[in-house]
Amino acid sequence: MSSSSSDFSSSSSSAPSAVGAHALAAYGWDEDWEAAFAPYAERGLLPGRVIRVDRGSCDLVVTEEGVIRADTTYVTPHDPLRVICTGDWAAVDAPGGDPRYVRDYLPRRTSFVRSTSSKRSEGQILAANVDHAVIAVSLAAELDLGRVERFLALGWESGAQPVVVLTKADLVPDAASLGHLVQDVETAAPGVPVLPVSAARGDGVDVLAAVVSGGTSVLLGQSGAGKSTLANALAGADVMDVRAVRDVDGKGRHTTTTRNLIPLPGGGVLIDTPGLRGVGLWDAGSGVGQVFAEIEELAGGCRFQDCAHVAEPGCAVLAALEDGTLHERRLDSYRKLLRENQRIVAKTDARVRAEMRREWRRRGAEGKAAMEAKRGRLR
Repeated sequence: MSSSSSDFSSSSSSAPSAVGAHALAAYGWDEDWEAAFAPYAERGLLPGRVIRVDRGSCDLVVTEEGVIRADTTYVTPHDPLRVICTGDWAAVDAPGGDPRYVRDYLPRRTSFVRSTSSKRSEGQILAANVDHAVIAVSLAAELDLGRVERFLALGWESGAQPVVVLTKADLVPDAASLGHLVQDVETAAPGVPVLPVSAARGDGVDVLAAVVSGGTSVLLGQSGAGKSTLANALAGADVMDVRAVRDVDGKGRHTTTTRNLIPLPGGGVLIDTPGLRGVGLWDAGSGVGQVFAEIEELAGGCRFQDCAHVAEPGCAVLAALEDGTLHERRLDSYRKLLRENQRIVAKTDARVRAEMRREWRRRGAEGKAAMEAKRGRLR
């Protein structure tokens, strides 16, 4: 990130000294952040944006100083969702101390959280204060629309605007085939821009750069999706290491191992993340609802408010499935993500656990009654 530091220093040399707001504007600082920071400024602390977090320390862009390193002892609570992360706006000690400490961080506007792959099912925050969640999907491999929907649910839940980028579009043989792939993803991503991009040829990079030029964007996707290549194309420089993917399956090794915040020449900043093998939901009920907005709308027309859309009479969802206006794959994906999210929430919410047990008992009783009725008819 040394290039970012030098760029920052040169651009801030003539900036006004008041709070350093102009110096940090390229990293997303605005009047609202300045107002929120006022109590910390009174204590002599300086504002800085976290661009990278390591164990026990982090790198921040701080007013006229450029990039500095600070100790994170005071912002590493036991709750993994409250630890400082890339994208946070922090209050850091003024120069002079050794080490310098991050004393606190400002309340987050948005946060991108997933469930860890561990059996403890803890939440893990990947990025904070994000405006766009850019989901990179490689066209070098077969499309997995279910995985796209999973990323979108997390993106919507974070409070950011999701954007799906179909990378390696140059590998698709013709424009018609590319158009069909875009349409398939658009069906799985209602209300979300879907942009085919070839970083190798530069196709579509300008369109994506215009989308992310305002605010902060986080770049998400599996290993081998072309995130680092895309980050380099947007930054106009080789800021991220790139490795070739395996020809046999289009997969790659983890090129990015930390989350880094990169200023973009066209405006805005980009947080590049390591490739995600597991994309577990974390309390993403509203996000799932937005991804499957058409199913949620259909459900409003069901006869029963608690309709499970399985075999109930008067189910508008099943009626749409039967007449072909709703695809079975979409409904299966919707059910799967709802069940997964409910299990995650139930682990930390006693009320949800109780509701799930009541639902299981209700369905068990209905099944038992149906079997007894069936036996009665056979007699």
